[in-house]
Amino acid sequence: MSHFDCLIVGAGHAGAQAAILLRQLNYAGSVAIVGAETVMPYERPPLSKDYLAGEKPFERILLRPPAFWGERGIDMALGERVTAVDPIAHSVRTTTGRDIGYGKLIWAGGGAARPLSCPGAGATGLFTVRTHADADGLMALLPDAGRFVVIGGGYIGLEAAAVLAKLGKQVTLVEAQDRLLSRTAGTDISDFYAAEHRAHGVDVRLSAKVEAIETDADGRATGVRLEGGEILPADAVIVGIGIISEVAPLLLAGAAGGDGVDVDAYCRTSLEDVYAVGDCAAHENRFARGQRLRLESVQNANDQARTAVQHILGDPAPYEALPWFWSNQYDLKLQTVGLSIGHDQALVRGDPASRSFSVVYLRDGQVIALDCVNQTRDYVQGRAHILSGAKLDLAQLADPAIPLKEVDLA
Repeated sequence: MSHFDCLIVGAGHAGAQAAILLRQLNYAGSVAIVGAETVMPYERPPLSKDYLAGEKPFERILLRPPAFWGERGIDMALGERVTAVDPIAHSVRTTTGRDIGYGKLIWAGGGAARPLSCPGAGATGLFTVRTHADADGLMALLPDAGRFVVIGGGYIGLEAAAVLAKLGKQVTLVEAQDRLLSRTAGTDISDFYAAEHRAHGVDVRLSAKVEAIETDADGRATGVRLEGGEILPADAVIVGIGIISEVAPLLLAGAAGGDGVDVDAYCRTSLEDVYAVGDCAAHENRFARGQRLRLESVQNANDQARTAVQHILGDPAPYEALPWFWSNQYDLKLQTVGLSIGHDQALVRGDPASRSFSVVYLRDGQVIALDCVNQTRDYVQGRAHILSGAKLDLAQLADPAIPLKEVDLA
């Protein structure tokens, strides 16, 4: 049985960053990454943006050149998935049937695209945009497909819809909730993006429930049937309805968790010498009043990787990073800082019609988050107000002519 001082499961942002940091911080032990995909670690966000649009080749979204990993003494076990964890023996078993021992285990398994649960969900012609292979399969279809239905009005669905609309495709976007981005943004942002997509020719359907995927005799998707009977014709269907955390082997081994695996402030699971980082790590976040949650972002992946690595190296620092996210759609750059969960007030800075404005979210008079559309200055300056927790003059806060850094205390 092979053995590594630090074994990393998952070759996405979190897993790759953990390996990179171990070497940057002079970790002398042996390191290996086990990854389910057969390609070297790469950036995920471009898959639904410039990579899907054909504007950036795969080589440009690699996190590091292929030679980097070997040069740093990082073993890569690609095309393998961990199926079991033995916390007593300190070992894992992979899909190839081999056992790998570890001193420390960093679980960065991320998540798999959540599938539809309706008749026809297994049809061909259904695509997710979670992996490089997913995006490549969709891109191969683009020259011959003119009609697309996108299911899901979150970041992935909206970004894919924007790319397809720019390519001249006929796009219908189906969202089960009564607004877009319902889990991540307030109504002002939801309404703005619904109007933008419609202005670009996307048929946005809200409060629309999928009843079934229509198929032809060969089992290929030909449309999406909504509750009520309407059929939306499609040459292909894109499903972007969230992820399912890849943590089953940890939970079966006894780790605490549910929607993800539970971790403490140092990204430790309840299993000895086992850490979890990234999309699958459910942690108590101070910017959500201590609520336990998962964050699906590059920022979270990188910062939790650092937290786990520092603890392994004997230089512990709790995870307290301020969350941030971004999304590119058309010529709009949405930058979010903080978590708007539980806000009781939202102030709009600027005119949404100008396509450059911000929404400031407050709770009990304190700024807790900002959504900034083509307004990088607010995004940068707003961070300090979230961190300070100070109460500000609301009239000045809502005035776009006053820079956020110059807003007075209330």
